[in-house]
Amino acid sequence: MAIAELGHTGLWVYDLPKMRHFYERVLGLTVTDEDAELGIVFFSARPEEEHHEFVLQTGRTAAIGDKQQHQISWRVETLDDIRAFHDTFVAEGVQVQQEVTHGNAFGIYFFDPEGNRNEVYLRIERDVRQPFRKTIDFGMRSEKIWAEAERLLDDDGDAYQPVQ
Repeated sequence: MAIAELGHTGLWVYDLPKMRHFYERVLGLTVTDEDAELGIVFFSARPEEEHHEFVLQTGRTAAIGDKQQHQISWRVETLDDIRAFHDTFVAEGVQVQQEVTHGNAFGIYFFDPEGNRNEVYLRIERDVRQPFRKTIDFGMRSEKIWAEAERLLDDDGDAYQPVQ
């Protein structure tokens, strides 16, 4: 018996229309189902393959700012996707915690309107000991991003140690 993958996750929310708007318009997820009476919306990044990977439902009881989960991470396919999210977050005034290289991934950590931490990330086929987290600017041209990521790895002698 083994887990194959994470199927979906969800959040309790205060302001469903505002949160729906954020995840649908800013992140680009597709609404696949909803029930206004129950106050629930289902989203998918791959609606042709997966009915839903993410759910929002009214009923949050924790104060905004209280930690409900560590983060929700959304994988993207290209560095151009990361750069596009960088530009979107700037344009939309999204609170960004940090833009980083993990050596084996590029990521942008950000907060949704109710303070839940999210990440958009690009996986990089590289074995880098974790945690490795160095700030990088995704507003730069792609070539500069790759060069800066390499420089940051070279500056950290422990980064290339195999993962145990």
